[in-house]
Amino acid sequence: MAGHSHYKNMVRHKNVVDAKRGKLFSKLSRYIIIAARAGGGDPTMNLRLRYAIDKARSVSMPKENIERAVKRGTGDTEGVSFDEINYEGIGPGNIAFLVEVLTDNRNRTNGEIKKIFERANSEVGKPGSVMYLFDRKGFFAVDAAKYKDEDAVMAVALEAGAEDMKREGDVFEITCAPSSFTAVFDALKAANIETTEAEVKYLSKTQKEIDIETGKKVIKFIDALDDHDDVQNVHTDAILTEEMAAE
Repeated sequence: MAGHSHYKNMVRHKNVVDAKRGKLFSKLSRYIIIAARAGGGDPTMNLRLRYAIDKARSVSMPKENIERAVKRGTGDTEGVSFDEINYEGIGPGNIAFLVEVLTDNRNRTNGEIKKIFERANSEVGKPGSVMYLFDRKGFFAVDAAKYKDEDAVMAVALEAGAEDMKREGDVFEITCAPSSFTAVFDALKAANIETTEAEVKYLSKTQKEIDIETGKKVIKFIDALDDHDDVQNVHTDAILTEEMAAE
């Protein structure tokens, strides 16, 4: 069984989503719209918008798409209004799931997400039913093979406000409070330390080991949720491996 790596789980999840590029751009546009609507269109002043744009750029989303989404968010151009909703529940293998959604129709999305849970012999729980199992954190992944001096990377991160850094296989995983995300990101960049993941997201407080067959069911469920246009992110407390994703 692989180590308890949030990065490996995210990479597997990210690769699945990247295969559906058009849908990914649509989801990222919504993310940018919401961020701009909440905090304005200047990414230097709006942290959430900044990392939404960085995330879009990391998958080569066209500049004009990004600019159009920002303008929609600030109201410079007309567009659909989106609401943010979190769905919580227990899925296959008694695994906790936290699903982030942006929707322009709460009733439609509510019914469709519930059906996806039901098809997996699961059900949506009440608000707070699994949220307590997750923390919202700034998260950075650094390729350990490129930076042999672990202490030096840790010093940069901790001095900038990171809470922790640990090595999981060939990756340094750095976590911080959401409010420290910009400071840590800027410090790593200033030190020429490249990140392969940099995002504020939910991380499970503890991760559960599951067998391969259960893992396949969990991944199938994640893929079904990911395939829904309104789903932005799917978080779970399961440890997922490449072997589970092979089929």
